[in-house]
This record gives sequence, structure tokens and C-alpha cells, in this order.
Amino acid sequence: MTSTVLAATFTPKTDPVAGSLLASALVALIPLVVFFVLLGVLRLKAYVSALGALAAALLVAVIAFNMPVPLALLSATQGAAFGLFPILWIVLTALWLYELTVISGRMDDVRATFSAVGSGDMRVQAMLIAFCFGALLEALAGFGAPVAITGAMLVALGLPPVRAAVTALVANTAPVAFGAMAIPITTAGGVTGIPPAEIAAVVGHQTPLLAFIVPTLLLFLVDGWRGVREAWPVAAVTGVVFAILQWWASNYFTYELTDVVASLGSFAAAVVMLRWWRPTTPDDQRSHVVETARGLTPRRVILGLLPYWLVIIIFGVGKLWRVGVDLPAALASTDVPIKWPGLYGHLIAADGKPATSAIYSFQWLSSPGTMLLITGLIVTIVYATVGDRDRAPITVGQGIGAFFRTIRDMRFAILTIATVLALAYVMNQSGQTVTIGTWMAATGGIFAFFSPILGWLGTAVTGSDTSSNALFAKLQQTAGIHAGINPHLLVAANSSGGVVGKMISPQNLTIAAAAIARPHSEPELLRRGIGYSIALLLLLCVLVYLQSTPVLAGMLPY
Repeated sequence: MTSTVLAATFTPKTDPVAGSLLASALVALIPLVVFFVLLGVLRLKAYVSALGALAAALLVAVIAFNMPVPLALLSATQGAAFGLFPILWIVLTALWLYELTVISGRMDDVRATFSAVGSGDMRVQAMLIAFCFGALLEALAGFGAPVAITGAMLVALGLPPVRAAVTALVANTAPVAFGAMAIPITTAGGVTGIPPAEIAAVVGHQTPLLAFIVPTLLLFLVDGWRGVREAWPVAAVTGVVFAILQWWASNYFTYELTDVVASLGSFAAAVVMLRWWRPTTPDDQRSHVVETARGLTPRRVILGLLPYWLVIIIFGVGKLWRVGVDLPAALASTDVPIKWPGLYGHLIAADGKPATSAIYSFQWLSSPGTMLLITGLIVTIVYATVGDRDRAPITVGQGIGAFFRTIRDMRFAILTIATVLALAYVMNQSGQTVTIGTWMAATGGIFAFFSPILGWLGTAVTGSDTSSNALFAKLQQTAGIHAGINPHLLVAANSSGGVVGKMISPQNLTIAAAAIARPHSEPELLRRGIGYSIALLLLLCVLVYLQSTPVLAGMLPY
């Protein structure tokens, strides 16, 4: 009996419920409804909500979509494995690299470096800290760290707490799609089968529009129209350079480093700009932070920014070096394809062949997480051997210990991400996601306009662009194929729409409230931020729709 069950094959259908696409799609929506109700209405923990949704997805897969129980369970295990490696491997090593700068005291030097720019103008400093430094934090840490750290720094500058929190939340938009070494993009590629670099290239033709707008918007948040009128040139330079570098890095460099390159490059551009142009600073807009930059030597600046420059060098070599030896190809050749035991060969595609989605790629050497691990080890050695007059070196033991503390601190995030990816794989491989996408594709070409709204909703509820892509990327791809819309465009739109949903997610609102020491201020932050979120979302909707038509289709690389 057992061998018969294990030998069963399964081919997903789009109308398993009473032969109706509509009925099947409504049933397939149950796991997503369960997830959003548990998380958004009942306000349960994210991992509890994900577990509840996973249970619902397994029941729908088995009962409604006729997927054999062993295959449904095996699909969940493959999704969880993908969530743990490479997704969480990248997240953990990125957070560890950030933590090394904290325990060594070098984060103070990084903050001082950003505070030293702006000639004491609070508006300019706030824009650079919230946007450039926040993007740098998003590149390596993500998961609320940019809002928590920059929110507290803005209060220290002298901004009123609520204004500081809203500024930090709005700033944490354009970089999100490429946050934590572009985990959202990697996740979207993993669940759709589209090469992540191709998704990143399309996102790089969407989010730069936000990057161009947001710095000037931050001046408005800090000081109204007066701030825009008196300091717009430096905001314009910062936004333009960030947008250009975000487009360039995502299309022609290495997409995992997009935010690192864009944040450091835009900050450098602002520094150069402020050497020959300075805004007129009213007395009420003079920064309270004037002491932090004193004693800031070139040595401290170099050591503070060391992890970020090393990341660029190591990733650049690992992803682009082709002189003498094709290093990217050599690293990729070490990937181990694993035909998921018990699932591969039993999960059958519509063409009658084994579904390639049941093949798991173990990227032990080519993974960005491994490159981050190498970077972290180098940084640990440097920080353990080099000190300053007012700062002693850390020990190697402290550096290694920080890695295991990061794992401990991330334990619930680990469970959440693994469970969300398990949910996504069950919905994808059972046919639930394809069914929903096929049904939604009936809206035709206008679906391109609504596509970013799905990503916005997913991120607003889950607090994570990664989770939103895990839930909806396959759906977007399917809808695009059936509606005759470029699937690359819609998958990218899911991630781009998600970036403006993060500022109103309960998770980020709570982090922002804690950063300004104003617990229970989330409703006020939501009221002040939701208008900006919706306005930027509508801008993206119009852009994506035009990119789906001959009007702007030519700007897409795929």
C-alpha cells in the first residue's frame, strides 16, 4: 500500500473543483486568506500565521487539488530547504557582517561620517542619513534595521520624534527590492524559475523612479516647502545618482550589490556637491549633532566603511571576473542539483515530463551568502588586529560569537521564512498559484496596472518584500503568460510594488515607534504615511501599465 502511494504521480490542473476555474481559484485563495487574517486581523505572530496558512495549503492541495499526501508534504520540505539555503544563509551572513561593525564600535564612525556631511543643516543630514545610510543598512541588514537605526539618529539630529519616524519609513522604499543582498529578487527567481538577474534588470527600470523622487520628498517631510526650496539641488543630485547607479548595478554589474553601490555612490555625489554648494540654513534647521564628527580621521572612515567596500570587491570578483578564468562559471559549476527525493519524477508537468521545479540547487560555493561569509571573516581578522587610540580591537572569538548570536536572534525569522517558502512551494506545485493566476489573467491587459498592488498588499501585511514575492511571484508570472503580458514585467512589478507597502506594514510601524521611544504611536504613523505609500504605488501602477504597452515597452531589457 505504502509503495503504491509513494509511486503515485501528480499533474496539477487549473480546474479541479467541479471543473470550474472560478471555483478552483476561490478555493486556492483560502491559504492566502488564512495567512492575512491570522497576521493582519488576529495579529498573531508571523511564524504562527505562516504555519496556519501552510496547514490550510496542504489541506487544499490534498482535498481540493487531489495532490497525494506524500507529495504535498515533500513539496513543503523542498520549499523549507530553499528558505533555509540560500535565502536564510544570505540573510544571516549579511546581518552578521553588519553586527561586526556594531560590536567593533565602527558603526559610530559610519554614523559620524554621514553626520559630518551637510554643514550642520538638519534637513540635508536627515536626507542623507535616512536615504543613503538607510539604503546601506537595507543592503546588508534589512528586516527593519534601517528604520530602527535611522529613526533614532534623526531624533538625535533634533527632528520631532513622529516626524523622524515618518521620514525613516518613507526613506525605506526604493532600496527594499534589493535589500539584504537582493533576497526578494533571489526569492522571486526561485519560485518562478526566471533567472534572478533578469528580474533584477526589470526592477532596475522601475524603482529608480522612486529613488529620484524620495530624497526631495524627505526634505518636504522634514521642513515642508521651505526645505524643498532651499535644499533641492543636493536632493536632486543624490536622487539622480542613486537612480542611475541602481539601474546600472542591477543591469550591468551584479544585482546583489545594487543597494550598496547606489547608496555609497549617491552619498559620495552629495559630498562632492556640498563642497561647492551649500543651502541657506535657518536657525531652526541647524543640526543638534555637531560633536559626532569631531576626531573623525580618514583612518576611522576607511575602517568604518571597510565591510561595504570589501563586499563590492569580493562580489565584483566572484560575479564578474573573466580574465584568464571565468570565475562566475567556475563557481556555478560547483552547484549541486538535487532531484528532490520522492518528489522528482512523481510531480509531472503538463507536457508529461518530470517537473523541473522539483530540482533543488545547492549553491554551496556560488551563493552570495558564502561570499558574505568570506567578507565577514576578513573583516573579523582586520578588526581583531587594528585598533584606534580610543578603540581597542575586538577578538576573533567575539567576531565568531556574533555570528551565533545572530542565528539565535533570528530564530523566529528563520522559522517564518522557512514556513512561508514551504507555503509557496505547496501552492505552486499543487497548482493553486497557477489557478489563481489563470483566473486573474481574465482581466486582460489592464492586469498590468493592478500588478504592483498585489506586491504592495503582500508586503504591507507581511512586512517583507521577500515574503510577498514568495507568495505572489508565481501568480504574477502565470497571469502574465495567460494574459499575454511580459511575465518578467509582472514578477518585477510585484517586488517594486512591495517596496512602497513596507512603510505601512505593522512590523515596520512598530519598529519605527520603538525607535523614537513612542510606543503605541503606530496609528498616527500609519495615518501620516499611508498617503505617501498610496501616491507612490499609483505612480508605479501607471509606469508598469505603460511598460506593458508599446508606449514604454522599449525600455524593458527582457
